Amino acid sequence: MSYPDSVRYLYSLGNELKPGAKFGLERMCALLSELGNPERGQRFMHVAGTNGKGSTCAMIASALGNAGFRTGLYTSPHLVDPTERIRINGSSVTPAEFVEAFDVVQAAAASLLRENRLDAHPSYFEMVTAMALVIFRERCDIGVLEVGLGGRLDATNVVSPALCVITPVAFDHESYLGNTLEAIASEKAGILKRGVPVVLARQLPQADAIIRQQAHRLNCAIIPTDESPVTDLIVTAHSSTFSLYGNSYECPLPGRHQVENAAAAILACRELGAAVSAIQAGLKQVRWPGRLEFISRSPDFVLDGAHNPAGAAALAAYIREFRGNRPIWMVYGAMRDKAIDEVASQLFPLADRLILTAPNFPRALRPQAILEVASHSNAVIADTIPAAMEIARSAPQNAMVFFTGSLFVVGEVRGLLVRGGGFVS
Repeated sequence: MSYPDSVRYLYSLGNELKPGAKFGLERMCALLSELGNPERGQRFMHVAGTNGKGSTCAMIASALGNAGFRTGLYTSPHLVDPTERIRINGSSVTPAEFVEAFDVVQAAAASLLRENRLDAHPSYFEMVTAMALVIFRERCDIGVLEVGLGGRLDATNVVSPALCVITPVAFDHESYLGNTLEAIASEKAGILKRGVPVVLARQLPQADAIIRQQAHRLNCAIIPTDESPVTDLIVTAHSSTFSLYGNSYECPLPGRHQVENAAAAILACRELGAAVSAIQAGLKQVRWPGRLEFISRSPDFVLDGAHNPAGAAALAAYIREFRGNRPIWMVYGAMRDKAIDEVASQLFPLADRLILTAPNFPRALRPQAILEVASHSNAVIADTIPAAMEIARSAPQNAMVFFTGSLFVVGEVRGLLVRGGGFVS
């Protein structure tokens, strides 16, 4: 099968959450068994959380690569191309490698379905997770896995990790994970395994109590970031420097919230025995697109997938800290299942000009519906991302234009700019 055909087939399985969908590990376990259990005999870091888990995974993988490990990184969603989800030593797999793994996993799924050993075809996420595990088996010393949704029933929760990490837990996907912070934290803590240490980022009290309770029940050593104070912190609009345990680090990912993610990544890599110099080099080199990413200049186009209230709070804090006297334009689009009013109440008051739009995705909310939820005195509607970008290009040269609200907005903008030659690294 060609790469475009494999991608089309995966998308046909449903690349979004579906009401009433059956979540569980039975299908995933059957699929992996048919594949010879590629998850066994490998070393993994398993990372859950609401916000920051992708950034933290990227930092860990970069540091471990500098420490000499052949490192796999599995994250979701992708921004432009599905190959981004599976990375080896910092680079996305090639389309040919993607197709090779797809063919192996699809053959296993087809065999199970023919013999009535599956209740349904594995989902998009289950398929790509299995593909990552197949690739990592052949090419990696250690795999860094980001949880897709929750943790307890997530398709990645089939591994026996050497270490777990839980980044800050907040409200998101309540219809699937529960409508209390305690319920959501319980789902995230479902990745913990008996006797396996866990690096625990700073949490709200309700979440912290639940995660610690589960860790104690499973005899997991807790390595908390809040007992490792960061000192000598300097934060700029584009990066941060700080010291931890007397060692200095530089993080090129913008935003104060990335310092907490960096601290979790450093503690995780220390736990696996990586040298300080390797962690320093890896952190300095890390890149994570779509999170406060400056992608073009004059005016500044900044991509940030602030899709839930906690992400919006981080973006709002960044804008307040670094806007100065610059005009703020905001291009916002969202999915139907998101807390639009909570996100908008934090972001919209900061915008001098608001452009409401919708990415090319079935679950996208109409921009007119966003305006009905949260009004703005200087708002305009652009029905498509290209139309929104055209309006954004008329911003003053000294403006900061934030594309936000959904990673689907970020991905579509990034794809158009990369293909159109407008990308500035």
